[in-house]
Amino acid sequence: QLQLVESGGGLVQPGGSLRLSCAASGFTLGNYDIGWFRQAPGKQREGVSCIASSAGSTNYADSVKGRFTISRDNAKNTVYLQMNSLKPEDTAVYYCAARSARVCYDASYRTVGRYDYWGQGTQVTVSS
Repeated sequence: QLQLVESGGGLVQPGGSLRLSCAASGFTLGNYDIGWFRQAPGKQREGVSCIASSAGSTNYADSVKGRFTISRDNAKNTVYLQMNSLKPEDTAVYYCAARSARVCYDASYRTVGRYDYWGQGTQVTVSS
């Protein structure tokens, strides 16, 4: 059974940090480009970051550039999203998604329909 599972979400104060994990089962994550998305209440799902299967290229939304870092550990079949200097506007459900073909090389990574597999999401709440 092919599955992506996100974890690491929670409640954090503004300025704090969280590290999200995206673990794969049933397939080798290293063969896929992985995107992180988020969806706030009443808003569309938006692409936050992406990391290529080769781990050689990454992409970030302007709203998180300099604060979020995406990385992968293919030996653990896991991708991470380190989130620092969190703001209330980062509050959302965060999802990871996998695509077997290249997608991280430009802004097309932000297109929801391009991905083959999705996780169930993890809630991130930034509030004092």
